[in-house]
Amino acid sequence: MKKSLFIISGFIFLLTGLIGVFIPLLPTTPFLLLAIFCWTKADGSLNKIILESKYLGPYVKNYLEGRKTPLKVKIISIIFLWVSLTAGFIISGKEWLAIPLAAIGIGVTWHILKI
Repeated sequence: MKKSLFIISGFIFLLTGLIGVFIPLLPTTPFLLLAIFCWTKADGSLNKIILESKYLGPYVKNYLEGRKTPLKVKIISIIFLWVSLTAGFIISGKEWLAIPLAAIGIGVTWHILKI
């Protein structure tokens, strides 16, 4: 029962992390790390899903090994963040969202640059 819960939780965290690739305010790496944690508790072989992934594996391995995020990835992330925030602001049509979205954008941009 416990093993099954860890496996299911791992897949939920993996799915949430994958959604985070496309939604800038939802972090990807922490959810992938939680998936790896859950799968390690259940069955370490499931970690291969993430660690051997062509797209996700390098980011998680870099994080686990304490390496820096490549500049190209930072630039793409920041561009995607600001495009998404701007689109959300325009689509909502709510002027009061400008300040909170700008604050979030500045905070997340700062965080990305510090990684």
